[in-house]
Amino acid sequence: MNLTSLESLKDDLLGPVGSPERDQYEWELKMEILGDLIRQLRLERNLTQAELGALLGVQKAQVSKLENNATNVSMGTLLSVLKALNAKAYLKVELPGNEFAIATTQ
Repeated sequence: MNLTSLESLKDDLLGPVGSPERDQYEWELKMEILGDLIRQLRLERNLTQAELGALLGVQKAQVSKLENNATNVSMGTLLSVLKALNAKAYLKVELPGNEFAIATTQ
């Protein structure tokens, strides 16, 4: 029986790390996970999509879209959602010789 690692399969199907196809796959996967985490936080806070939408000033449908496909969300929207859910977030940018925080919640 031949076994193949997940990384090897991804290399074969999507290209090596750093290729456009692989980067797109990794980005979409992270955004799907982010949507799932937002849903999980909302449920832990005992909020419906409509209630979270009311906190954000948006319709329930927009919350549903965010939970199911976070790929087109703006940074401002994401920070607003996390703040409404009382979640801590910290975005840090690191450049050679320079590091700074862009946005935080709470």
